[in-house]
Amino acid sequence: MSRKILVILSEWGYWGEELVGPLDVIDEKGWEPTFVTPTGKKPRALPPSMEVGFWDPPLHKVVTDEYYARKTKELDESDRLANPINLEKWFPEMPYFNSPNFGHALEAYYNKRDELWKELEQYDALLMPGGSGPMVDIVNNQRVHDIILGFLAQNKLICCICYAVTALAFARDWTDRKSIIWGKHVTGHAREYDWHDGTGFITTNLNFKTPFYPLEYILRDATGPDGQYHGGVGHTLSTILDYPFLTGRSTQDSRLCGELMVEVLENGCRRYGW
Repeated sequence: MSRKILVILSEWGYWGEELVGPLDVIDEKGWEPTFVTPTGKKPRALPPSMEVGFWDPPLHKVVTDEYYARKTKELDESDRLANPINLEKWFPEMPYFNSPNFGHALEAYYNKRDELWKELEQYDALLMPGGSGPMVDIVNNQRVHDIILGFLAQNKLICCICYAVTALAFARDWTDRKSIIWGKHVTGHAREYDWHDGTGFITTNLNFKTPFYPLEYILRDATGPDGQYHGGVGHTLSTILDYPFLTGRSTQDSRLCGELMVEVLENGCRRYGW
């Protein structure tokens, strides 16, 4: 193993603890993270995740404690995330079906993707923290899907937290279009915990009354009759490992996700939480 982990972050606002939690463990255990964003801009933490005592209305409790607020702010103000890989320049865009010379363009796309998948061999795992930002530029990003499919083709660990889990439902081979989590066990933001007001993004004043989609319903459909969505409603933690997928429901699962990543990579753990 190269002891390197690829981390994809939203430019529209990631939730601090969902990066800091796993990152603490990765750093402690001597793993090297490499950061990627959709267009190469520095990712920014959502302001509430840096606000000590931030109150989550659906959970009806404080979800940002002093430690994670401080660590998130320190990371946000540091240069550690200042020069991420530009995914738009790294991976190609699939050509439109009706574009000129589609057949040859599609062949070139696949050849380039195969070439870049070889570059993914240097990484041992993929990590995707959540927050509201990934709804905008991560979960339905074809280039992100191609990275997920590349890790899946190499049978490597893929860890997603909160709304980033949606990318697992949408990342599909263009030919058969079957869900890659069909028959698998996953968790993600439960319907009971969806926001009704106040969710927004870093780069705009836009707010919306409810999330773009109920993630739970998407995951229930994507896992099919032989898989299962685990919401863990009423339980503090909901973290599910059904290799190669490791999913965390929300902020509270973040540190555990990091610990389980290490358990998978160093000790061969393949199942947890179900």
